[in-house]
Amino acid sequence: MTAPRHTRPKPSGAALPDEIFAGFAGAPMQVQATPGPLTVERAQAVLATVPDPEIPSVMLPDLGVIRGVDVDGDAVTVRMSPTYTGCPATDLMQMMIREQLTAAGFATVTVDLVLSPAWSSDDITAEGRRKMAAAGIAPPAHRATDKRHLTGTTPDVACPHCGSMATEMTSAFGATACKALWRCTDCQEPFDYFKCI
Repeated sequence: MTAPRHTRPKPSGAALPDEIFAGFAGAPMQVQATPGPLTVERAQAVLATVPDPEIPSVMLPDLGVIRGVDVDGDAVTVRMSPTYTGCPATDLMQMMIREQLTAAGFATVTVDLVLSPAWSSDDITAEGRRKMAAAGIAPPAHRATDKRHLTGTTPDVACPHCGSMATEMTSAFGATACKALWRCTDCQEPFDYFKCI
């Protein structure tokens, strides 16, 4: 049986092509409603399939942005923290959570934003870091509380391609605000580095 095509709504005021919101790489998101009790565990299992829009290989729980889940009958409330205030992916994360949980059978889906305590790159799980490296993105090299961030010292970053520590930053600004551009002087490959935030 073919999974139904699920149309993702645009965020209010969005002036972007429809295909941007039709799924990654132009493919529609496939959602499949399956029977089963509407429990916290079911909601958590659904959330474990929702990818970060900017790093699709990393699921939202791996990123550490899911703060909690409550289920009351067929209603579910998800508490989520943005990676930083004003992150442009926050609206899309909320939409993806709503559509996937709705498809799983929850009649009412609420996504509450949690701003305190603020999300930190320390919240990325070990599995999230592994998935980042497998996708060619170097995960944060240190804890966000490391004093090197206060002094502006460049972190020691391992190349996600070859593991070499002979790396250097080429730009403090990458494709997104949370990443910087680096390159490895051993294998000569460029890569993104997810900043300590």
